[in-house]
Amino acid sequence: MKMSDIAEHKLRKGLSIWQVVGLSVALMAPSMAANINPQGAASAAGRAVPLAFLFAAIGVLFVAYVFVRLTQYFNHSGSVFGFVGATLGPRAGVIAGWSLMGTYISYALVTCVASSIFASSLLQSLGIWKNPPVWAPFALGAVELSIIWFMAIRPAKNATHFLLSVEGTTVALILLISVIVLVKLVGGHGPQGQHFTLSVFTLAKGTSSSSLFLGVVFGFLSFAGFEASATLGEEANEPRRDIPRAILGTAIFGGIYFVFVTSIESMGFGTSTKEVAAFVSSGSLLGDLGTTYVASWIGNLITLGTVISAFGCALASTVGASRLMYAINRDGVGIGPLTKISAKYETPTSSTTVVVGIVAVVAALSAVAFGAKPFDEFSWFGTIGTLIILVVYLLATLGTVYLLFISGKVKIPQWEIILPLVAIGILGYTIYRNVVPYPTGVFAWMPIAAGAWILIALVAVIAAPAVAKRAGERLTMEEGLLPIASAYDLADSVEPTHGNEPAQ
Repeated sequence: MKMSDIAEHKLRKGLSIWQVVGLSVALMAPSMAANINPQGAASAAGRAVPLAFLFAAIGVLFVAYVFVRLTQYFNHSGSVFGFVGATLGPRAGVIAGWSLMGTYISYALVTCVASSIFASSLLQSLGIWKNPPVWAPFALGAVELSIIWFMAIRPAKNATHFLLSVEGTTVALILLISVIVLVKLVGGHGPQGQHFTLSVFTLAKGTSSSSLFLGVVFGFLSFAGFEASATLGEEANEPRRDIPRAILGTAIFGGIYFVFVTSIESMGFGTSTKEVAAFVSSGSLLGDLGTTYVASWIGNLITLGTVISAFGCALASTVGASRLMYAINRDGVGIGPLTKISAKYETPTSSTTVVVGIVAVVAALSAVAFGAKPFDEFSWFGTIGTLIILVVYLLATLGTVYLLFISGKVKIPQWEIILPLVAIGILGYTIYRNVVPYPTGVFAWMPIAAGAWILIALVAVIAAPAVAKRAGERLTMEEGLLPIASAYDLADSVEPTHGNEPAQ
């Protein structure tokens, strides 16, 4: 395989650090996550939702270490496809890349549905569409998905600028309302006697530590997507500097933001059994708080912000999935049309169109064949995507351990091995708590669906070894995919297209 062959397929460089940050922040969707995930944590951990999110934030920082280290040495549009492939081998890389692509496709569906659900509620609240039918979110979702496709085939520079702007505005509004609620709580002016209390960082009597860690799972899910900027490794101006900073910065921001906001939400609703029950049943935590503590119109404003946040997350998920589909086919599977780069936009338009098409077909099939309502699809595919991404994180962490502490190709302080080992423990336990005790009803199919998606890649790399071989050859030649030590070992046979020095 010639280097000139690789040069035919290039993505456009030009993304600044803020545009790189935009993708991670938008896919993490902090404003949407703060309105949905805390209810799940409260159903398990009771009033201790902020404590659960604090534990989750600590865990995410250990996982962020993994991605920071990997992106200091590698930059690739396939994210973990490249990282895992270059550390654990091309077969593992294909499995990781395929799996992460499945997660991003799932999240594109989930967040597009979420955005349309909130949009339907907003239109009803404003009196624009009174008593919308159950299919209304599907109709609105179809319109949103068309807009997502239109934006995603444009240069990522434009999309990430939009994502960062809308998410930043929404988060700023949430923080403003949180501060207002905090001031009233400190002053003892809660509408039903709610007040400032640190008891939200302690377990209520009768709540076990096991229940707390069930809540931690929902906290962990809120961070999913913080690593999305890794898919822009070939489009960032300074990938080895900007992408590690974007990943770590997003993780740190998410930790501070989620712990603060969930603290206000928990104290704002109150800590009694009845008040925690109201917290769990809330359809929009921040919308309800805004209405109760500020003014009735603030609920609609928060709902609008959530619509935009979810839309931004759907767009970011689509961008991430399309880059993974493009990279997997360019570097291994070899489906020619999916490696096509638009001459006008210099983006993978074919892969983007396929990703959007998959989302549309799966959403329609779920509704028609299985009778899924909009919120059903949100729950189903959110669970499936999260179970898959936990496996992806685990593979990336194992690859980091091999690269940094076993291969001998990179020299770093040996004590740092503690960090990825802790990450492995956290990921393993999180996966365990998602399947034990095994879910019942329709959710019993979620682990099966997630496992089936991963199994497809596993069977493929075993049944078609030539695919893995091609992936290995491309991974050794692609820009930035050689650890610093091996770059010189292969200098006689392969000339890297970029230097392999990690960012300082």
